[in-house]
Amino acid sequence: MKVTQLWKYPVKSMIGSTTDSVSLSTLGIVGDRHWAIRDIERGGIRGAKKIPLLMQCAARPASDGSAHVIITLPNGQEVSSQDANVDDVLSTTFERPVLLQSLPAEGSLGHFEPGVPDSHDMMTEIRQILGREESDPLPDFSAFPSNISDFSTAPGTHYDCWPLLVMSSSALGAIKNAVPDSVVDILRFRPSVVVDTPDETGHPEFLWEGRKAQLGSAVVEFLKPCPRCVMITRRVTQDIPEDRAIMRHVIRELNQAVGIYASIVTPGKVSVGDTLTFL
Repeated sequence: MKVTQLWKYPVKSMIGSTTDSVSLSTLGIVGDRHWAIRDIERGGIRGAKKIPLLMQCAARPASDGSAHVIITLPNGQEVSSQDANVDDVLSTTFERPVLLQSLPAEGSLGHFEPGVPDSHDMMTEIRQILGREESDPLPDFSAFPSNISDFSTAPGTHYDCWPLLVMSSSALGAIKNAVPDSVVDILRFRPSVVVDTPDETGHPEFLWEGRKAQLGSAVVEFLKPCPRCVMITRRVTQDIPEDRAIMRHVIRELNQAVGIYASIVTPGKVSVGDTLTFL
């Protein structure tokens, strides 16, 4: 099994881009989700679960080698994180007052505190975030870190939970076969690493839970399959429209998950073409 794609998303919930290699720290891919959007009125870091239009924006690193980013809006306009009017431009785009913020250097917990829920009913709030109908089951949250409900994102990062999302090529193919009338594109699922699994069918990564593997010069540990939220139903581009059928398949046939989370045991470098070897 070899790495075929490596993805970096400079701004949380925005379209990222593939890269030939990444550096992994204990917190995740260096430069990944360094930036995020804060809702000024309701507070908290907000992703496309709350601001769907984020998934129609794209972000790429600035060409000067700094941590700054260039954001392409759905209308094609570009704005830099260095521009004095960046927050005004984004607020106009999202039709709500927002700030573009980077990870705090000091790791202040205040940056990660949650905002005000959109609904007074917590179950309604959870179902809206997850894209679940009233009759749908909810994921087993007991398998995940206990503090994820206490913060907008995992403290110290802009990740919802764990830093890496690994997806197999056979998983993507299986979903395409299961919902042939849907546009099943990798951009919906936002993986960090895509591994070619030519001898497998279905979703082999679900069986990797609890195992460690060498990936380039890094060592990762596979944790839990990733329960999918409303984001996989969102419109991404004109060719990737809003779609509920994919979510229905994930809930009914895949125990609500696509891909598997992983953490970094030993930091290192991973490149396209590197072999995934279980330890």
